[in-house]
Amino acid sequence: MGNTGTLFGWAFGDPARESDGTYVGGLQDEALRNARETAQAKHVDVVAGSEVFTVLSGNDSLVELDNAPGRLVVRCTVHVEGPGAEKLRAEGPMNG
Repeated sequence: MGNTGTLFGWAFGDPARESDGTYVGGLQDEALRNARETAQAKHVDVVAGSEVFTVLSGNDSLVELDNAPGRLVVRCTVHVEGPGAEKLRAEGPMNG
């Protein structure tokens, strides 16, 4: 493997459906799509199978969700590779 880094992808949903596995699975798919689109825009490739999902609701203290649409947030962290990937780091809520 050459140059590697990390990126986030995001999806926002209805907190009332947080316990619905099928619904959350759809949000995870959306978050992964978002991560892939971000990688493509940065001209790097997502490493297959590297995705890790985190589901956060308004009751979680890890992030401030007052302004997040829907207040249920699915974050997908992926490893990326390619030229310049080593400069990409998913930190906090941002892709830096």
